[in-house]
Amino acid sequence: MSVKGKSSAGPGALLRAPLIVWGVGLFAYVVAVLNRTSLGVAGLEATTRFGVSAGVLSLFVVLQVVVYAAMQIPSGVLLDRFGSRAMITTGALIMGAGQIVLAFSTDLQWAIAARVLVGLGDALIFIAVIRLIPQWFSNRKVPVITQLTGILGQSGQVLSAVPLLFLLRGPGWLTAYLSVAALCVFAAVLAVLIIRNDPFGREVTTRPASLRAVGKTISSVWGQSGTRLGFYAHMGTSFSGNVFVLLWGFPYLVTAQGLSEPAASVLLTIFVVATIVIGPGVGALTARHPLRRSWLVIAIISANVVMWTVVLAIPWPAPYWVILLLVIAMAAGGPGSIIGFDYARTFNDPRTLGIAQGMVNQGGFSGTLVTVAAVGVVLTFFGEYSAEAFRAAWLVQYPIWAIAITGVLVTRRKTRKALAAQGIYPRRIRDVLRRRARTSSGDA
Repeated sequence: MSVKGKSSAGPGALLRAPLIVWGVGLFAYVVAVLNRTSLGVAGLEATTRFGVSAGVLSLFVVLQVVVYAAMQIPSGVLLDRFGSRAMITTGALIMGAGQIVLAFSTDLQWAIAARVLVGLGDALIFIAVIRLIPQWFSNRKVPVITQLTGILGQSGQVLSAVPLLFLLRGPGWLTAYLSVAALCVFAAVLAVLIIRNDPFGREVTTRPASLRAVGKTISSVWGQSGTRLGFYAHMGTSFSGNVFVLLWGFPYLVTAQGLSEPAASVLLTIFVVATIVIGPGVGALTARHPLRRSWLVIAIISANVVMWTVVLAIPWPAPYWVILLLVIAMAAGGPGSIIGFDYARTFNDPRTLGIAQGMVNQGGFSGTLVTVAAVGVVLTFFGEYSAEAFRAAWLVQYPIWAIAITGVLVTRRKTRKALAAQGIYPRRIRDVLRRRARTSSGDA
């Protein structure tokens, strides 16, 4: 590792710096989520503007997610080499360029190119923000701060569901997407001025490596069962909610469930609020019981499976409270997916953390990619946005859940064997409960 530069910050500035640096990174991630979900509320307008079917419209998001997922490992390599500030700045500027192209485009090809740029810029930001946290905060605080990053970042969905939708219905398409581009530029400027890669203002980078060395590093990181456990955990918890907020949730609520656009926007906002409420609890449990993280993952996946099964089994339009419970279950997937990054942190060398986080992030977005495309194909085959079409389309989620749960169970077993070889064993739950009961009796 090579370290360049010296600190010019005084003691007082250093005390304030962690929250300031993290806050700017968080703002960049909020803007990234706004960019990522900005087409979800404009699905019906995009269909009319570009004269395309639901299947073709899904290509917008499919290509965006393809680029995002494909860039995760290269982004991790670049992150380990150049640091968070450069990655966040570059990602924000690329997203801004994509939104400018989308704002002016009336041609399908240019619109697709714009979403590719959005996916490329988005791919650089989240793992760069997550990489800052272990540099600026103690190990005890890292799980909770990481959770807060993930959940507060989802407020970008609120920006999509409320002000962006307002701009689309008022001033129109051009003003709406130019406004998003302006936020991207603002985030880039803040990143350049404020973010530093470590508390002392040093530029932390790894040495340049040959392609063969990079390939060996990637293979070594994937060879860690903990990395693969994070991959499958991220996949199973996050893909359903991603698909819902990225593209198909808003049309589904309006056309299949018969809700008004404001009511659908409220549910998307509740999605974010529920994520923020659930996240700190998941973060605290992750920090307190690191050897039981997989049970949280399995519980969250199970909640999604149960609620979707209930919604698909009952007559539509479903009661509002049922849809509300479904939204809350999907919202829990965001905090659940952050557990995957905690696996990456605890089972990998800090010098390869960017690559490990990129691999974990690929899990959820690979599942998202397949599901977004499959839902689009089914909707086109069965008749676009009809209730019957959506009922059939949402069934494509079940194979992804099956793959994720199987992956979690298999890799968890291998991870526990690796820990056992180091003399680390998770305590049995009944032993923990007995110990707590004895402690409570003594206190009484």
